[in-house]
Amino acid sequence: MTTLNLNETEFDIYYSRYINKLSNKINLRQGFEIGKHTIIQFFKSIPKDKLNYRYAPKKWSVKEVFQHLIDTERIFMYRCFRIARNDKTTLAGFDQNIYIEPSNADSKSIESLIEEFKSVRQSSISLINSLTNENLCFIGNSNGGNISARAAAFTIIGHDIWHMDVIKEKYL
Repeated sequence: MTTLNLNETEFDIYYSRYINKLSNKINLRQGFEIGKHTIIQFFKSIPKDKLNYRYAPKKWSVKEVFQHLIDTERIFMYRCFRIARNDKTTLAGFDQNIYIEPSNADSKSIESLIEEFKSVRQSSISLINSLTNENLCFIGNSNGGNISARAAAFTIIGHDIWHMDVIKEKYL
């Protein structure tokens, strides 16, 4: 089972803000299962009147942050998949801000966002379970920097924690 023990050549320094949120003892496969339950319980616990709240003009609402977590997981698992298959093609970055408006997250119910998250997370878990530790150690290029398949996956878990912390600090 793959644990966090990443070295500095496995990811761009930008992603350290997310990866540093994780314990060195975290197991990738278990982390995705635990994270699934944590995210669901976290968003279910937010009062309904806070779901469309923005702590400042032009900031995302709580629902938009949740949609961002879902979208980012899709993108990073795609990166993980391509890299784990030893695809050496440079993978493009993405502008997270342009994804929010067309997502219509604020018009979705929290229940539909939770269902969407569950579906995406289950797909991620299935992919991770299909990969060997060797596959997860392959390194590719994404958004102009090196990243291993496992670093892309670990980034998702840390990214979730990062945004839950932001919501606790600025939204609730």
